Amino acid sequence: MRAKDAVGRRGEQWAAERLEELGWTVLDRNWRGHAGELDIVALDRDELVLVEVKTRTGRGFGHPAEAVTDAKLARVRKLGGQWLHEHDLRPRSVRVDVVAIVAEPGRPVVLEHLVGVS
Repeated sequence: MRAKDAVGRRGEQWAAERLEELGWTVLDRNWRGHAGELDIVALDRDELVLVEVKTRTGRGFGHPAEAVTDAKLARVRKLGGQWLHEHDLRPRSVRVDVVAIVAEPGRPVVLEHLVGVS
């Protein structure tokens, strides 16, 4: 596994753990659809949340959330529709959140949860 992929997987694990600490139910991780992958699909009470996780080992490329473009959000929404079509679930609503993680070597991990970005 490439180092970049390992960092991403570790970030997704931290994000899933944080969501579960909040009392959410993680329904799927790394779900693959026609247009790509959903990092985390979770329930926040009766709301379905599609969670895009971005992890960086430094800030040289900016804040991790800056990598979540309008095109990426559109793809996540499309994948969310596909996920719902394939699963027997009728949530009250659907939203997209971003979990941005900075994991600089030798420093505490910083996790920021941006709610309802789309």
